[in-house]
Amino acid sequence: MNPDLIAIRPATEYDVQAILEFNAALALETEQRRLDLDRLRKGTLALLTQPQHGFYIVAETSAGAIRTAVGQLMITFEWSDWRNGVFWWMQSVYVKPEWRRRGVYRAMHEHIAARAKKD
Repeated sequence: MNPDLIAIRPATEYDVQAILEFNAALALETEQRRLDLDRLRKGTLALLTQPQHGFYIVAETSAGAIRTAVGQLMITFEWSDWRNGVFWWMQSVYVKPEWRRRGVYRAMHEHIAARAKKD
């Protein structure tokens, strides 16, 4: 993979359809489970509009004329009384099958690691 073709950015409400599709595919692929798409849309929008609970990042490709989402990763927050601090939980990681083993996950993971070090 040419790293110049992949950009990692925070997800916005404009990404809800791609995230919904990725999460539905993730559930089907890993748990053979079909999710209620209306509930999934509401849950995705809830996180995107309430950043105190967490956030999504999106991996996009610039291959071609239009930027296309090819992966996602969700972070949620959990308070630790033992550590007196907030932990980040990495969840809902998905990369489109045709983009797997091309460095997309690595780029998302490195982005999160750098952001976590700053926070």
